[in-house]
Amino acid sequence: MGRLIRSDAVAAAVGAMASDALDAARARAAADDTAGAADAAPSAETAKPAQSSAPSASSQPDDAPEPADISEPDTFRPAASAPAASEPAASETAASRPAASEPAASETAASQPATSEPATSEPATSEPPTPAAQAAPVVTFGPAKGGRGRGPQSARMPDRASGAAASANAARAAAEPGPNTVFDVIIIGAGPAGLSAGLNLVRARRRVLMLDSNRPRHSATLKSHGFLTRDGVSPLELRKLGREEFEHYPEASFHQSLVTGIDRVEEETGELFVVHSKGIRGSGDRTSTARTVLIATGLTETLPALPSIRAYYGTDMHSCTECDGYEKSDAPLALIGETSDLAERALLLSQWSNDLIVFTNGVADLSEHDESALDARGIGVERRPIADIEGDRTGMTGVSLADGTVILRSGGFVRPVWTTALDYEALLGVATDDDKLLVVDWLGRTSVPGVFAAGDSTPPGAQQLVVAAGAGAKVASAINRHLIGLL
Repeated sequence: MGRLIRSDAVAAAVGAMASDALDAARARAAADDTAGAADAAPSAETAKPAQSSAPSASSQPDDAPEPADISEPDTFRPAASAPAASEPAASETAASRPAASEPAASETAASQPATSEPATSEPATSEPPTPAAQAAPVVTFGPAKGGRGRGPQSARMPDRASGAAASANAARAAAEPGPNTVFDVIIIGAGPAGLSAGLNLVRARRRVLMLDSNRPRHSATLKSHGFLTRDGVSPLELRKLGREEFEHYPEASFHQSLVTGIDRVEEETGELFVVHSKGIRGSGDRTSTARTVLIATGLTETLPALPSIRAYYGTDMHSCTECDGYEKSDAPLALIGETSDLAERALLLSQWSNDLIVFTNGVADLSEHDESALDARGIGVERRPIADIEGDRTGMTGVSLADGTVILRSGGFVRPVWTTALDYEALLGVATDDDKLLVVDWLGRTSVPGVFAAGDSTPPGAQQLVVAAGAGAKVASAINRHLIGLL
């Protein structure tokens, strides 16, 4: 009971003290208000001359526009209250700060006297930045590339592209082969098969030297077809892109030269291959050594001896039916050749056109079975010797025979005679077939250990570019396994 009485007494005392303090505060506030009103009167008088320069609403002419309604949206208020469109964005607190050219209006203007002096705006960074703001990259906005628009620009963003390029250059310089370098692989030929194999081998971190004489069989062809993602690309452009991808890796080396000889040398570590080449187009002669050799030289071709056939080859006349047959669909075509497989090619070509004549040039020998198969497909056969290919500025128009007869044709195909670029049987002793193509197993291995082949220089001979590229990738995997010792 005693404790309760003492608690009530304490509470009463605290309440009395709070009441006295409140009364004192109210008295001080009333005194301040009186003094403030007295001080404000002269200031208001002083400000009147500045205000008198603006005409009153009653003194304006009848045709004067109505004063702006202050309740209109911000977008319709005078421009002085918002930043111009061409100026940088204001800070988050800019809406509560006056423009530098307007009279001062403090954030607490309702409780402070007006002044005719212009306000001094506070610096935008009145508070120290937080640690997070210091760590974040500073991003500004300026003209984008080309001088149009405004795009983000980082003042502290590292130049990753330059760093990557510098690293690549340093790696390439360190990997630059010397005169005594023993390569893992020397690839002879930079066609689809060689480039595909080279790309996969350098990605396996194999030191690769590619030698090429820049004499592609398809140099007359304007467009290649059937290559995934590259349908219609120029074969020369395809080679260019492939070489760029290959040389992107520091393990890759490329040299323009024509191979003149290959020696086999026995060493304690195993057999090595020394490849001699003659430089072309300003490149020097070169002798290089490697643990393996990949032959990807493709083929050279000999066309029938007709005076004007080269003028139309690659445009109106072609050699690959799968590559260019679609573009000759339903056209009157000629198939010219002197080999024993002419009937087979004619049957394939009939898939694209029913108006087809086979020209044997008085050389190709067709069996009774061949003639029967051609006749069943409606394919004609012309055995008389050919004089030339006829045409004008628009292209091929026909085939002229030795007796003066001209058979109208708008295009066609020719069966060349293909041979390997080099006599590899004499150079390396590798086995070849009746057509002098390199005999290989399903992994691309020749009869000589360490020597591989891919592409058109292997049976069945000339193929589509995409087929050669696939063969190169397959053989690259076999070479890598061979170097590890798994084959």
